[in-house]
Amino acid sequence: MNPTANPPTVILRHCEGYDVATIRRLVREGMATMGIAPKGRTLAKPNLVSAGPLFQHAYTRPEVMEGVLLALKDRDAGMTELRVGERCGITIPTRYVFDHAGYDPMLARLGVQRSLFEEEAQVEITLSHQGRLRDSIFVPEPVAKADFFVNVPKFKSHPWTTVTFSMKNYIGLQDDRHRLIDHDHRLNEKVADLQHVIQPRLIVIDCITAGEGRMLTPIPRTMNLLIMGNNQPAIDAVCCQIIGVDPHTVEHIRLPHERGFGPIDLEQIDVQGDVTLDEARARAKGFKVGLIRVEKYFEGTHLTAYAGPPPEREATDYCWGGCPGAIEEAVEILRLFDASFDGKLPHLHVVFGNYQGPIDAKPGEKVVFIGDCATWKGQLGGKPVAIENVYQSRDTKDPRHAKHDDIYAKMVSVTAKMAQHRNDTHVRLTGCPVSVAEQVLALAFISGAKNPYFEKTEVLKFNKAYLAWRAANAGRRLRGKPYQVEGPTERGDGAPTLTAAPT
Repeated sequence: MNPTANPPTVILRHCEGYDVATIRRLVREGMATMGIAPKGRTLAKPNLVSAGPLFQHAYTRPEVMEGVLLALKDRDAGMTELRVGERCGITIPTRYVFDHAGYDPMLARLGVQRSLFEEEAQVEITLSHQGRLRDSIFVPEPVAKADFFVNVPKFKSHPWTTVTFSMKNYIGLQDDRHRLIDHDHRLNEKVADLQHVIQPRLIVIDCITAGEGRMLTPIPRTMNLLIMGNNQPAIDAVCCQIIGVDPHTVEHIRLPHERGFGPIDLEQIDVQGDVTLDEARARAKGFKVGLIRVEKYFEGTHLTAYAGPPPEREATDYCWGGCPGAIEEAVEILRLFDASFDGKLPHLHVVFGNYQGPIDAKPGEKVVFIGDCATWKGQLGGKPVAIENVYQSRDTKDPRHAKHDDIYAKMVSVTAKMAQHRNDTHVRLTGCPVSVAEQVLALAFISGAKNPYFEKTEVLKFNKAYLAWRAANAGRRLRGKPYQVEGPTERGDGAPTLTAAPT
């Protein structure tokens, strides 16, 4: 496969701040250098995993997207439509995040359409490459039908995949019901499989203020860089080199490279711009990446973590893509929302995977077993406890029958379970994975800390977005059926061909 017609090029440009006119000029110049001009159905995807006061550095800033959209208009070679699409994270309606991120007024001002991916018809994409997790995956119709795809991610660390640059941004192509399937210890492979849906003609990474350490609540790092490219493995590899990470060690980058999507060795990449790679490295010196095991992450706190391997048949020793990383993000969210969270949290023990060691729980200290694959036998409070593995292998999970997670249903079920086991030595939270949202709810209940989902100032906006999402999906179901895709075909960008056969 040859996803791009041009040589793999990465352009590093200095960008002092979030000035739309400057960003527009830099992107326009980058497109001219790479010979890029948009045409047909053009779709730009930011990273809007979340936004608002708790998540100020988690998302692609609207100024960057506005500059990109204006540059696309400047270089218009026959666009028939221009839209921005995304599915945010942690079970929040995407329209709520578009609002909080400042995208809605910007898109209205530019006359650009908005796609909320969980409100679109979902298209089945057939996969045929070796090493795939599944024979098909689902993406929203605007992605499957795009002629010219633009990826506009944020430069961040990630607790599940080390980094999130261009290729990891693809996890937001799927709505929740499909996104959470395989969002476990095979997450890197899932991200690699998503590359077979479509490849971007243009990539613009918001590295003006980068995010260290985490992806939802990252530590801001001023980098003053706009990074552009025409090949995903190449641009992600250069981003890795900037922060001192070997791209060969990042599985979701290495796998697409091995499948022919592009190079990750610097000698095969044309690195240009007014910032040299060494200068970019100097700006990123000491950059904190993700990928810290949960036991280490919580050392010295009131939370003691224990992690065994995921199901033995999957042949991995730790679930980097699932529940352990989710609790790291959940705790950081609660720390930001309630500064006294650590003081309120009683000493708590959390267990993941097939853990076979001791649990040093003193009288009155609760143990929470998290995830379907949590397994343990021993004594708690002087009584025998046996936690059985209830994990269902992935071949039993059919994406065609996946259902949306509902945040209000999560609130009810998690709160009810925690209340039911309030006085017990332990409680089990099932799921694969147990999401960030569920772990926020559980930890808020146990600690008595303020719960961000119950923030009074946001209730009206949140409920409005939630009800609009439900109404939109109900209306779409009444209007007709989604398409089915029989691809993929060698179209040059990894995209399949649509047919009109209903599912």
